[in-house]
Amino acid sequence: MAKKIFAGLVLAVLAFFSVPAAANAAGYVPSTNISGDNTVVSGGTTIINFAPGSFAGSENVSITITGAGSVTVGAFKAETITATKQAAADGSLSISVKLPAGATGTYSLTATGVTSGNVGTYTITVVPADSANGSGALPDTGSSVSMLAVWAGAGALLLGAALIAVMTVVRRQRLAQD
Repeated sequence: MAKKIFAGLVLAVLAFFSVPAAANAAGYVPSTNISGDNTVVSGGTTIINFAPGSFAGSENVSITITGAGSVTVGAFKAETITATKQAAADGSLSISVKLPAGATGTYSLTATGVTSGNVGTYTITVVPADSANGSGALPDTGSSVSMLAVWAGAGALLLGAALIAVMTVVRRQRLAQD
């Protein structure tokens, strides 16, 4: 019984100390260091910037973009792109992403420093072309006819139907009398 308790304690201690080590294996770029337009129209281009210090100076950064449809980074065009770009001397990086004309949904960008192991992630959401005006208002797609005109027209139709019904009843009564 004592051996089982001791084995359980050893496993608990190992699990306690190994999990934080795995979580801290890579440095993560804080979201405050990443900027760009995260809502882009289909077929549009956005530039994602990583602030100085996000990566080691002049290190190569592996960039992976995944999403529905092909995207273009530099000269590469594919559904999942993996490209390498060199960070500036201060550790900053700027990435230009062009979405395809039929893009929908979201695209995920992951930038990983080859030397430092720092990882930065960014999500780009594709919005419809008519929502790009930035007004926040819904487009006016309905009729400009007032409700008073609609009710007047409906009343006129009901009055006409009632007139036809009354005329039919009167005609049948006259025929029945003859």
